[in-house]
Order: sequence, then structure tokens, then C-alpha cells
Amino acid sequence: MKKIVGKLHLWLGLTSGVVVFIISITGCIYVFEEELTAWFHKDREVITVPDHHVKRPLSSLLKIAQAAAGAEHPVQSIEIPKEANRTYSFRPVQILNKKAYTHFGEVVYQHKFYLNPYTGAVVKDENYKYDFFTIVLRLHRNLLLNRAIGLVVVGTSVCIFVIMLITGIVLWWPKNKMVIKQRLSFVWKSTTQWKRKNFDLHSVLGFYSSFIVLIIALTGLTWAFDWFDNSVQWLVNGGVKTEKQHPLFSDTTKITTIPIDRILFDLETQNPEAHTFTINLPEKSKGIINASARSGIHVRYTTRRYQYDQYTGKLLKASTFDEKNAGEKLKAMNYDIHVGSILGLPGKILAFVAALISASLPVTGFYIWYGRRSKNALREKKSTSDKPTKSMHRHVKTKTESLVSID
Repeated sequence: MKKIVGKLHLWLGLTSGVVVFIISITGCIYVFEEELTAWFHKDREVITVPDHHVKRPLSSLLKIAQAAAGAEHPVQSIEIPKEANRTYSFRPVQILNKKAYTHFGEVVYQHKFYLNPYTGAVVKDENYKYDFFTIVLRLHRNLLLNRAIGLVVVGTSVCIFVIMLITGIVLWWPKNKMVIKQRLSFVWKSTTQWKRKNFDLHSVLGFYSSFIVLIIALTGLTWAFDWFDNSVQWLVNGGVKTEKQHPLFSDTTKITTIPIDRILFDLETQNPEAHTFTINLPEKSKGIINASARSGIHVRYTTRRYQYDQYTGKLLKASTFDEKNAGEKLKAMNYDIHVGSILGLPGKILAFVAALISASLPVTGFYIWYGRRSKNALREKKSTSDKPTKSMHRHVKTKTESLVSID
């Protein structure tokens, strides 16, 4: 049985190893995306607070951002930090060419405008298409391929990786309980060869990280395949399917300017503890405004979500984490589990280390396979060279016959 499992582990590893390495190393980097972005983007996110401390109305800032983007690129998303020394960011609707095969061909327009909320000055017009963490995320999710194609490739590779993790645990598990201690630690001496060290790196580190990496892989699959996401929710709900929410619409008979200042005031009033507000504007005339208030430092699942009529600013619906069913709660927590932030900073460090080990597994596994393959080839070559040829057999036979005749 272990021989069959070993063959399965080997060939699946050789098939998906490169993709798993890319997904793991980019995931390892992206764990601390928020912290690193805040550090590297200080020039566009942090400003000096003037003496008067009076911010311009959001509607005024929206007009400035829209003028900077141009009428052909309507602003869709606004991020409003509560900190006094932070800029507001405005994202126009991104334009995609879905027929392109790569990320750079698919994304035609993806900009982000940073505005000083006190002066209204455009601090930075960033082409988000080439942002470092945008590239990292697209590599992680779709290998910089077209999103539809890349998502299937990545999702399939992650499915294969899940099987590899399970078969790896089966291969690691010893028949003799006395050997378990040896397989849980590195027993290295000055005479220990590199091949043995490489095997231990693959086996010992692979075992310790396998359970964490398995959770990371399974949470990642919920974004790759809807059927998997729905199945998980169904299972958590005890076999009850989550009902689809009926979409809400705005009243198009009340056509006025978007009451965005009123909406922001309502968000701030209802969520005094929140540190960031996000407002997503609708693309269509009957669409609604989706808004959120984030209060968690590391986690996102506690974010409160609101829906407003785009013409009147009337609150249509508010939803909190506590109101969700078990399946919806797990889905809301999925990102925080995936990056380890569900456990705060220690969880992120744990996810970082696990992803780093995950990236090393295809490399150490390949060297194990290559070393054994070279060893077997050398053994076959040696056994072939040791076999006597037909001419040698004839020579020995002739010599023996002559000796017999002399005797």
C-alpha cells in the first residue's frame, strides 16, 4: 500500500511542484501585505496634519478624484482611514480585456488616486497594475495568466497538493512506534551526508507543517471553486443549504446627487471604534451603495457591512458577523484563517513559516527523486558492466577444454 502511495506522491509532486512552489512563496510574501504596504507607501499614505484639522467634505474630494481620473474612468471605490494623518484613496472602475492571456494584457486600466483630505491635492496617481503586491497576488491566484484560465490551473494544482499532503503523512507514519522519535527531529552528525539532511528537511519539516499547510490549502480552494465553497458551507450548516440573498435596488425615481457625505456620517456614527471605512459606488442606475466599517486590527471577519440607496442615502440593510449562520461565519473568516491573522500576529508568523516550508517541499522532494534516479541508473550501469560478454564466455570455454585435453 505504501509503495502505491509513494508512487502517487512522487508523480503528483513532479506534476504540480513548480506551481506549488510559486503559490507557496508568493503566499509567504503576501501574509504581511498590509504591514509592508504601510511601510513602503508612506510617501502616498501619510501626510502632515495642518493646524486647522478640518477635512474637506467627501463629496468635494470625490469630484477632485473624478476630475483626475477623467470622465471615462468613473470612481467606484473609496477608502477612508480614520487616522488624521492618512490620505483617502479613490479607485476608478478597472478596465479588463478578458480575451488576453496574461495579467498585463488583461488589465487595461487599474489606477488608484491618493488625496490629501485637508487640501484636496492629489498626492499620488498610482498605476496599480504594476504594484509589487498586485503582481504577487496575481501570481498567487492565477500565475499572471488570464484570471479565468489561471484560477483553474492554480485550483487544480492546490487539489493535487492536498492529496500530496495526505499521502506525505501516510508515508511519514512509521510502522514501529519506536521510530517516531527519530522522525520528529534532525539526528545530524558531522558525518551526516547532504542526501540524508535533504531527506530530513523534506520529511521532518513536511510533517510539522503539513496540518497548517493543509488548512491554508483548503481555505484557498474556496476562492478557486464555487462548488467547494458551497460544499463547505453546506457541511458546516449540517446539511442545510445557505439561502441566496435577494439583491437590493435603488429607487431611480429620486434622481439627485449621491448623498455620500450623509452615508459617511452615518457610518462614523454607528461605528465610532472603526479605523477604516470603505464605500463602493454602483455602476448602474438601479445599483446600491455597498459600504463597510472595519474595526479589527488584524482580522477582517468582524467588518460590518451596510447597503444604502444611492439617491436618498437611506440605509437599506445592515449585517454583522453575529447575524450570520455557521457556514456564512466560516466564509467570512476564510481570509483571516488563510493568512493566519485569525490568531493575530503570532498566527501570521505561523502562516509565514508554514508557507516557506511548503515552498521548500517541491525542491527537497525533487532532489530526493533525482538522487534516487541517479543512484538507480548508476547501479544498472554497474550491473551491466559486470556481466560477462559472449566472447568472454567462448574464451573461457576454449581454455577449459584445452586444459582438459592436456590432462
